[in-house]
Amino acid sequence: MQDFLDAIIFGFKEILKTSVMKFAMVSGIVISAIWIFIGVVFWDDIISLSSGVLDLIPFSMIRSNGAWMLSTFLWLQLVLVTFALVFTFFGSIIADKESREKFASTAILVGLSSAIFWGIVWWFGGDYIYAQFLKLLTWLPFETVEKSLAYLIGFYIIYSAIIVSLIFVASAFSANFLQEIREKHFPYDRMYEEHEYKNVKQTLKDTAIFTITSIISFPLLFVPILNFLILVALWIWLMKDTLSYDVSAFVFGKIDKEALQEYKKELWAITLLGSLFNFIPILNAFAPYFTQLSMFYYLKEKRNH
Repeated sequence: MQDFLDAIIFGFKEILKTSVMKFAMVSGIVISAIWIFIGVVFWDDIISLSSGVLDLIPFSMIRSNGAWMLSTFLWLQLVLVTFALVFTFFGSIIADKESREKFASTAILVGLSSAIFWGIVWWFGGDYIYAQFLKLLTWLPFETVEKSLAYLIGFYIIYSAIIVSLIFVASAFSANFLQEIREKHFPYDRMYEEHEYKNVKQTLKDTAIFTITSIISFPLLFVPILNFLILVALWIWLMKDTLSYDVSAFVFGKIDKEALQEYKKELWAITLLGSLFNFIPILNAFAPYFTQLSMFYYLKEKRNH
């Protein structure tokens, strides 16, 4: 348990370091820009696809799930607005009193605090908010409800593509990234050797399985609660399966499936925490790196024992 807690702390500390933040933010901005451009170009096709799926769903289910989606969207907007307001009014004060590295760390902490605060509000008042959206969707014409949900689904598709791409990039550069961390924190660890770990085939396989599973399970995203569980489960599986193979190859010199099986509970728990970053735009860029760093520390400690 102590190794697990130390791994989580190590992951949090490292993603707050300037070098990791720069890499995560640059990759996040570039990947988001690419997918937003693709979304703009093919937006009509995406809306046409999501509208076609909605035509197959009973209105009662659309209305119920639509209320849940709107409630979630409102929570997300409040998190982002709170984050923006804090830095609008206090950003200059924070910048004057803290170094560049601490300023970036403060930005992440403000984002997490905003998400936690509004999460608590939704925990106690979520049922009321959901009920109000349900009433609204009952009053609105079906065409309006369907069009609104089609747009939300379109945003969901683009956002999912961004998350998958971020994991893919983190996996592709895992060897260089982890080597820098190793040299910085554990330079005397003689069990490491210089190797080039390229698990591109495994990453492509996992991405393909994730995409196919997402398409097959797409109708289930209209079932309240189940949609949330499916979404989180898919994110967790993709990150765990892809990144644990990369980290195992780096730590053990090979993909040690026996070690991954032995420590699977801890690796799943680490990935669960990492996947929570995906619910907040901007912070989602840090999800694969937090997961990767925590897995690296945990497996390294287990290997050395």
